[in-house]
Amino acid sequence: MLGYLYPGTGGGMSADDNCMALALKAAEVALGLGEFPVGCVIMRGADVVATGARRGTGDGGKRASELDHAEILALRSLESMDIDREELTLYCTMEPCLMCFAAIMLSGIKKVVFAYEDVMGGGAMCDRSSLSPLYCDCGIRVISGVMRGKSLDLFYRFFSDPENVYWKGSLLEQYTLEQGKLSLGGGNINK
Repeated sequence: MLGYLYPGTGGGMSADDNCMALALKAAEVALGLGEFPVGCVIMRGADVVATGARRGTGDGGKRASELDHAEILALRSLESMDIDREELTLYCTMEPCLMCFAAIMLSGIKKVVFAYEDVMGGGAMCDRSSLSPLYCDCGIRVISGVMRGKSLDLFYRFFSDPENVYWKGSLLEQYTLEQGKLSLGGGNINK
C-alpha cells in the first residue's frame, strides 16, 4: 500500500494524537446529536484551520445525506482561505470514503491521518498506482490507526444504540461490534 505509515508503539501523546483528539471531540459532539460519529479537523502545524462533523444521519435514516461528510464540510471551509494546502494535515476519526479521499487529493492536502478503518467503504487505503496521474501522482501520505481505540469506542456506542439506524445491518456495523467486543474483552477499547 503506497504512501502508508503505521504509528509506532512508543508511549506518550504525539502531535498526531493531539490533533486526532480534536477530531474525536467533534465526533463526540456529532454522536451526542445522534449523528454518525465522524469528526474532522484540518491543521497547519498546531493551528486548527477547519473542522467538520458528520451531518444528515440523525433523522432515523429517513433522509441520510451522503454529501455532508465531515471531511467535505471541513474542506468547504478552505474555499475562502488563501493558504498553502500542502502545509495542511487532515485528521478524521474514520477512514475517508472514496468521495472524500478524492476531494482531499484534489484539494492539495498532502497528509491524511485517520483513526478507525472503514472496512465497508474506506477509500484511503486503495491502490492508487493504477489510477490516472491526477490521483496516483498527487504525493499524499496516509497514516492509519492513530487513536483507533478511542474512535472505535464512538462507533461501537453508535451501533450499540438501537435508536441509531444509519448503516444498521451493514458490514461496517458487524465489524465494529466485533472489534468492540474484542477490545472490551481485552479491556483496552479506549487506547
